[in-house]
Amino acid sequence: MSAESGTVGRGEPGLVGPGEPGTVRPGEPGTVHPGEPGTLRPGEPGTVRPGGRTARVRAAVLRAAGDVLAEEGFAHLDLADVARRAEVGKTTVYRRWGSVTGLVADLLSDMAEQSSPRTETGSVRGDLRANAALVRRTLADPRQGALFRAVIAAATCDVRTAEALRRFYDVRVSEWVPCVEEGVARGELPVGTDAAVVVRAVSAPLYYSLLTVGVVPDEGAAVRAAEGAFAAAVAGVYVVGE
Repeated sequence: MSAESGTVGRGEPGLVGPGEPGTVRPGEPGTVHPGEPGTLRPGEPGTVRPGGRTARVRAAVLRAAGDVLAEEGFAHLDLADVARRAEVGKTTVYRRWGSVTGLVADLLSDMAEQSSPRTETGSVRGDLRANAALVRRTLADPRQGALFRAVIAAATCDVRTAEALRRFYDVRVSEWVPCVEEGVARGELPVGTDAAVVVRAVSAPLYYSLLTVGVVPDEGAAVRAAEGAFAAAVAGVYVVGE
């Protein structure tokens, strides 16, 4: 076990490989065959609910994958290299994630789960400013910003990565949707305002700046993004169904 990461390395107790005691061989009772109900496909987030040592292995692998993405980009992400960095057997990584895109999907799922919860300031304007500040801090972070750039670039040419990225943002947007809905209930915004569109409107200019001109948004840019989205929402720009 690594003293730094707490991960389980090759040959250590607890990692059961093919043919070792405790494995289920094809055709034995309890085997789930491909295509049958309940089949768990490698690389799909949520196929395993890790706990204990399995959770530590998953954390080490996802951390290593994030490091590679931030340092070298998606093109250099390799399961064998990730296993080496995480001090985990290659068989474990291939069996659990199955492919690079499966690993990225799980990484994004984990990032969504670990993201900071929304801030409640008592006003929709304050909440949108808090959201913009959070997005800006994420994009300005040397590791997180580079990681997002790598994943977004990969999503433009890889369908599974694009799907995983959409799921990530769906989770994050849904976390902040209540702040807009509560603003509508308080009379701060018009009835019928599309809350999800308002939340996306806050972060859109920040990502645009980063991805098109390579400029990391500063605090002023975050304030302008939030104020612009708020003003448009107050004016009824995001009202739907009329």
